[in-house]
Amino acid sequence: MTKTAENLSVEELKSQLRRLNSKAGQMKMDLHDLAEGLPANYEQLMAVAGQTYEIFHQIDCLKKQLRELERTL
Repeated sequence: MTKTAENLSVEELKSQLRRLNSKAGQMKMDLHDLAEGLPANYEQLMAVAGQTYEIFHQIDCLKKQLRELERTL
């Protein structure tokens, strides 16, 4: 059975946040490298930026859930 983000424990949320933070750091570096090389590969810019945004959005949502869950404990 797969747990939804709403049913995750504090430790599960923290573990998921650690994984996403690691991935976000890599995406941030990829975006930076792509930006440094502009105008070369500009076609990839929106896709990489969108992926980077989505990861940071997920992190933000999980942090909010974690704060709320910790507040209720």
